[in-house]
Amino acid sequence: MTTCLSIDLSRAIARRRAAELPHGGPCHHHRRLPSPSAQMPLVYPSSVSLFTVSSLFLSSSMLRRRFSCSLSPFLSHHQRYPQKGSLVRPPLRSLYSLRFPIISQKVLSMAEQASNSSSQSQRRYSNRLASEHSPYLLQHAHNPVNWYPWGEAAFEEAKKRDAPIFLSIGYSTCHWCHVMEVESFENEEVAKLLNDWFISIKVDREERPDVDKVYMTYVQALYGGGGWPLSVFLSPDLKPLMGGTYFPPDDKYGRPGFKTVLRKVKEAWYKKRDMLLKSGAFAIEQLSEALSTKASSDKLPDGLPQHALNLCAEQLSKSFDPVYGGFGSAPKFPRPVEIQLMLYHSKTLEDSGSAGKANDGFQMVYFSLQCMARGGIHDHIGGGFHRYSVDECWHVPHFEKMLYDQGQLTNVYLDAFSITKNLHYSTVARDILDYLRRDMIGPDGEIFSAEDADSAETEGDTRKKEGAFYIWTSKEVDSILGEHAPLFKEHYSIKPSGNCDLSRLSDPHNEFEGKNVLIERNSTEALVSKLGMHIQDYLEILGTCRRKLFDARSKRPRPHLDDKVIVSWNGLAISSFARASKILEGEPEEMKFYFPVTGCNPKEYIKVADKAASFIREHLYNEEISRLQHSFRNGPSKAPGFLDDYAFLISGLLDLFEYGGDTIWLSWAAKLQDTQDELFMDKDGGGYFNTPGEDPSILLRVKEDHDGAEPSGNSVSVINLIRLASIFSSRRSKRYRLHAERLLAAFETRLKDMAMAVPLMCCGANMLTVPSRKQVVLVGQKPSGEFENMLAAAHRGYDPNKTVIHIDPTNAEEMKFWEENNPGISLMARNSFSAEKVVALVCRNFACSPPITDPLSLQSLLSKKAPSSV
Repeated sequence: MTTCLSIDLSRAIARRRAAELPHGGPCHHHRRLPSPSAQMPLVYPSSVSLFTVSSLFLSSSMLRRRFSCSLSPFLSHHQRYPQKGSLVRPPLRSLYSLRFPIISQKVLSMAEQASNSSSQSQRRYSNRLASEHSPYLLQHAHNPVNWYPWGEAAFEEAKKRDAPIFLSIGYSTCHWCHVMEVESFENEEVAKLLNDWFISIKVDREERPDVDKVYMTYVQALYGGGGWPLSVFLSPDLKPLMGGTYFPPDDKYGRPGFKTVLRKVKEAWYKKRDMLLKSGAFAIEQLSEALSTKASSDKLPDGLPQHALNLCAEQLSKSFDPVYGGFGSAPKFPRPVEIQLMLYHSKTLEDSGSAGKANDGFQMVYFSLQCMARGGIHDHIGGGFHRYSVDECWHVPHFEKMLYDQGQLTNVYLDAFSITKNLHYSTVARDILDYLRRDMIGPDGEIFSAEDADSAETEGDTRKKEGAFYIWTSKEVDSILGEHAPLFKEHYSIKPSGNCDLSRLSDPHNEFEGKNVLIERNSTEALVSKLGMHIQDYLEILGTCRRKLFDARSKRPRPHLDDKVIVSWNGLAISSFARASKILEGEPEEMKFYFPVTGCNPKEYIKVADKAASFIREHLYNEEISRLQHSFRNGPSKAPGFLDDYAFLISGLLDLFEYGGDTIWLSWAAKLQDTQDELFMDKDGGGYFNTPGEDPSILLRVKEDHDGAEPSGNSVSVINLIRLASIFSSRRSKRYRLHAERLLAAFETRLKDMAMAVPLMCCGANMLTVPSRKQVVLVGQKPSGEFENMLAAAHRGYDPNKTVIHIDPTNAEEMKFWEENNPGISLMARNSFSAEKVVALVCRNFACSPPITDPLSLQSLLSKKAPSSV
């Protein structure tokens, strides 16, 4: 355990880039790392009592010092591991190699034996989780543990029995969650201890992020890291007593197993209860104080937005990997918010005349995006991206696929295409979207959450292994592809001995010996030249081969699909589908596509976005009270909508409108913003809490600001408010800007000292300083080809400081909307309308360009630094 030592984290993070474990923590390193409890001990070596350890870290002075210097910026649900040499804590791999050199093979052997608990279970047991909808909870419905879902029934039973609560938090595609279930929760001996001494509660962290946030924050604050499964012991009034992550069932290597932990907690509960309760109450009190960020003024100091933007870009640039791309070292995550920051910063440099510096930033982004797309983190056969790579070269991934990655990555590839017109980026964007359309969308347009990393190697096999669905032997490829196998194998570096040896981190324990993860290491042009082929013929063969392998792969047992529908993640996907529908109109008409890209008309994508938004409105929105529910599976979940749900959905709806959707989506976005302000805004301190604060069982209200695997709700909200202010008029517009200014003021310290932790918020802060956001107003009859062409032209270039408004003066409903919300737009529509043409007006600083009726002229005008005006 590392103490604080008065570390200046702002300087520390400037010196090194912290590798991140977003959405999965230790769970995701199961192939190459020891069990998470190796670095996250609930109980120290058996000579140290549980109570002693708890008292030490919950003592007043220690806790205050620890909170004051280490809660920020790492108090998010995304665990961060500093690089080698960091003053905060050593990397997980270093900890492991120094302290536990013999654990890995044993733990990995246990991990390989993990399987789908529902299929392995003898079904002799059934608990309260059987009536739940969450896939994760249902996976545990037939454990011998008397699980409760989170709720009053469990809390009352704990009070009635005067027993502590064991809280286990995970999610359905989490590997180490599966391992702990097989080893402990299906074990009758362990179940008896839990049932006799504790009230056991199981929580799906994707269904209840509010519950997870409270106790993950507690564990991270005390132990410097976290992950899933999260294992926390609580008092009957839900105060945390102690916690950790994964625990093996039995004592090994001088460390306590789960059964020992249970006995020690039970003993401490009966012998040292008063101290434990005081410690838990004090921990919550200190966390609440540490997380109570408040604005000291109404807006940021002059110059701070530009300083934060420059600082974040500078820090990211220092961590750039010039060999393999990306920011930071292994494990490598495709953190789209960093790409967004670098693109935005480079655009501001370009607009200010610093073309050379701008090009440096652009090139870092382009190189990173190309390396990611060529790497094994990209599913070359089926499309989409895996969660992260365990090595520095984007090769061997953790094979889980998350919806939030797909939506965000699509958008940054679309941005790169908008700037460069390079078809490589548009093809990757299509690849991701077509994967979602094929595998991740339900019958009513809902978009599912995730696909597991693990699957059985053969039908009927009860043992699951990571990557089994995705990896190939050289013989398999020969058998399936026949005469084209040599070409394909050279292109994707497939070897008889396996190719997972590019880095010592890729497969240190030879789990993938003889297996191949497809990766493009050689230049396509060089290979084409070597074979003396025409490029189109070569690409046609590759596409045909991918299709054959896809068909063969489809016969394998599929990874588990988490078909839960999460509002926030659907919001990210809605944005990407809507934007693609117009940005991809910039591809040449003769463009050829190869499997797994379908080559559909880009207009098909906005239909997907529209249908997904309609599903959420129909199934997860209460029109009467204007409130969202968080998720859906066989019906809405019990959890209310959280800040991310509102913020991400509003962002998606604004994109859906701007890229051609109906004004109904813009109207709904404005209503949701009103509800968000009512439920989450800190009227006194500025910014938004992540929960409504109406559930007494949620002990902490956090103002999340960390932009990690997902952007924070506060960062997205800043940009939403700026966009809404540019659409609506007068008093409403002013209110939006004031809320954005107050929000940023609440996070002044973070922007000043820890800019790299909030890249998207840095972009938002800078957007707010732009003197007047550019507005493009399109007036014409819908639907028509001319209108679609003009709308595509309006979106062809990359400009985050632009709003596109479109209006059809012949549509009475649209005119009524604008008359009520921005009379200037309706007046502009009446005065500019032509029955024969679509008219575009580019406005800034309350002045507009002369009417434009040609798409190319509109593109030309928008590409200029400042529009002409009259």
